[in-house]
Amino acid sequence: MVYSSRDGTQCQTGTGKGARDMKDNENIPAVMAELGKRAKQAAQILATASAERKHAALIGAAEAVWSRRAEIIAENAKDLEFGRNKGLSDAMMDRLMLDEPRIQGIVDGLRAVAEQSDPVGEVMEEWEQPTGLKIQRVRTPLGVIGVIYESRPNVTADAGALCLKSGNAVILRGGSESFHSSQAIHACLAEGLKSAGLPEDAVQLVPTRDRAAVQQLLTMTGYVDVIVPRGGKGLVGLVQREARVPVFAHLEGIVHIYLDKAADPQKALDVVLNAKTRRTGICGAAECLLIHQDIAGSLGKAVLEALASAGVEIRAEAGLPGPDGMVSASAEDWGKEYLDSIIAARQVAGIDEAIQHIREHHSQHTDCIITEDEAAVQRFFAELDSAILMHNASTQFADGGEFGMGAEIGIATGKMHARGPVGAVQLTSFKYLVRGNGTTRA
Repeated sequence: MVYSSRDGTQCQTGTGKGARDMKDNENIPAVMAELGKRAKQAAQILATASAERKHAALIGAAEAVWSRRAEIIAENAKDLEFGRNKGLSDAMMDRLMLDEPRIQGIVDGLRAVAEQSDPVGEVMEEWEQPTGLKIQRVRTPLGVIGVIYESRPNVTADAGALCLKSGNAVILRGGSESFHSSQAIHACLAEGLKSAGLPEDAVQLVPTRDRAAVQQLLTMTGYVDVIVPRGGKGLVGLVQREARVPVFAHLEGIVHIYLDKAADPQKALDVVLNAKTRRTGICGAAECLLIHQDIAGSLGKAVLEALASAGVEIRAEAGLPGPDGMVSASAEDWGKEYLDSIIAARQVAGIDEAIQHIREHHSQHTDCIITEDEAAVQRFFAELDSAILMHNASTQFADGGEFGMGAEIGIATGKMHARGPVGAVQLTSFKYLVRGNGTTRA
């Protein structure tokens, strides 16, 4: 659908070739309503689409992404320039950047989702009542999903793929920084849908950077069934405050690692370094290190020295042994998501104090214990209520792709419906199918 603004610029809600950036704000409510209407119609078709057609659409999209990789990288260069001019941090620029290996990762993610079992129609449970009723609980799509994300353009592919696999239509609203990259990737998804004979409106991209489009999407209760925000605290907080549509979200990734007195030294060094330094700008990056007091002057100090050598700024509690140059931690450093080469650190008397600190300061996203003491692991797992709890593994694995989901649409830290990495299965609800034989109730 095409609208003309007062200056004569055309802006469209079309799919296959990407959408032009709108110039006239007055058209936003009309454009968003049209996106919602088309998504709802597409969702009705997609809900009964065969597993084979959805598989074909995803494989077609993967092939299109790879064949158009030079075009995607060229469009991404425009976004990188926009990000530099905007003054994005190094971590945000890293999230935004696409190169051939990362595009290969997008292709691999699309193919991995394609090869998963189709969740739609899966019989979750079945039983027979004494009345003779035969009851099944069966997975069904949610309907239309709105995904709002910031600078990571790969989310365009991840979200589109997972929604398609789970039989949902999706309205994607990428960040202003990733506008051109998202359009290029979205065009590949549309090509895959078209080649499989599925409606291109099953995956739509909001055609404007204007934040007014986000406000509209959050209130489209007549069209949208769930909102998934994927980004920083500001974005997620806005969505949670203003959405009239149900939300799957996490506010922050305040990730803790507890270094127990029974930790294996090599595992501790490997895990902590990877958890903090592999990619500092993702929500699974470690932000706080808790060190058992019995090893603070030995293994704990060695780990902190390794972090410092890797360029990490350490904001430490007074009295914690460590390398020269550590910064004194303030009260604000506990419970802070840095998304940068910074980590808070303190020593604790034992697992009780570690658990208490985490309870007070975490965001129920991901927390980890490093130890060879199985009893300590069991306590850590039983007494903490994070969406993801880990033992002797880098918190950078807090990712749906690493959980075998192919990709994820985000991490949910709430306790209703979906929790942890949200993959295709988590994007379904269920319905009850009840069969009788002229059965009546007494």
